[in-house]
Amino acid sequence: MSDGPASPSRVLVTGGAGYIGSHVLHALTDAGIPAVTIDNLSTGRRAAVPAAVPLIEGDVGSASLLEQVMREHRVDAVMHFAGSIVVPESVERPLAYYRNNTVNSLTLMDCCVRLGIDRMVFSSTAAVYGDAERVPIDEDSPTRPINPYGTSKLMTEQMLRDAGAAHGLRSVILRYFNVAGADPAGRTGQATPAATHLIKVACQALLGRRPPLAIFGTDYPTPDGTCIRDYIHVSDLADAHVLALLHLRRGGESLVLNCGYGRGASVREVLRTLEAVSGEQVPARLAERRPGDPPQLVAGADRIRQRLGWVPRHDTLEEIVRSALAWERSLEPGPQRAG
Repeated sequence: MSDGPASPSRVLVTGGAGYIGSHVLHALTDAGIPAVTIDNLSTGRRAAVPAAVPLIEGDVGSASLLEQVMREHRVDAVMHFAGSIVVPESVERPLAYYRNNTVNSLTLMDCCVRLGIDRMVFSSTAAVYGDAERVPIDEDSPTRPINPYGTSKLMTEQMLRDAGAAHGLRSVILRYFNVAGADPAGRTGQATPAATHLIKVACQALLGRRPPLAIFGTDYPTPDGTCIRDYIHVSDLADAHVLALLHLRRGGESLVLNCGYGRGASVREVLRTLEAVSGEQVPARLAERRPGDPPQLVAGADRIRQRLGWVPRHDTLEEIVRSALAWERSLEPGPQRAG
């Protein structure tokens, strides 16, 4: 049933039942910004979506569904999260990634252009940079992805630029570094089965929900020999999306922005922080390096602060780890719920 002609415009959030999308929905709701979400619930979970947000179960690749939702809810902007994100899987199933990430994004953009929607915030990734030649990695660094996941995102970025030039579709492309943590209020968090993110895996190992953590390589050219990554709290990332939306609604120009803090933490630092927070030892084992793991990935993160006025509120490793552990403890033991 339609909200009616007097209802406010809504933001369409694709993939809003997933990890990052659900945090953004909560941030939008907290800011009083009406939203609607489409999610096929293949990896997302209904419980992650705020009660005030209509959830339409369906496929973002369906142009008819997109157009129906956009018209019915008077959508004036889109935040696009729906997609596949597992790098090794993208190598094994590249065509599935190009279909789900790139082709579906094309369908979404086409619907926006046809309905006159000229604002999109796009969930991209630092994987578009590939093996970066210099660290920190700023937005002007060469984009040379080394896997189909990164390539599928970079192709979508290029489509957004072309759609902007030809059709006036303005966009803010946000390139995430290592997203971690959970909503401080415990409303949502990462509940993906067989997750591969270090902090999530370390919390699961600590709680005995998976085998000891593998530390892949201890001979990297870093202070303690383990890889360094730029971890960003998911709630700070969600705030960046809200600011990006407000920028576009004010008539702001298209932007490409890194999402990170501009500093990194090593694998061993993450484990020490988790042990300090929990008072317990993380079961871990040493393993050989994984192919393709660069020693350091750290964002050049000045531009997002300058252009959006973004001020992180949760930017300590301790807070990231503490929120992730609290969320993990809130989940029932055994097989993880989807999300």
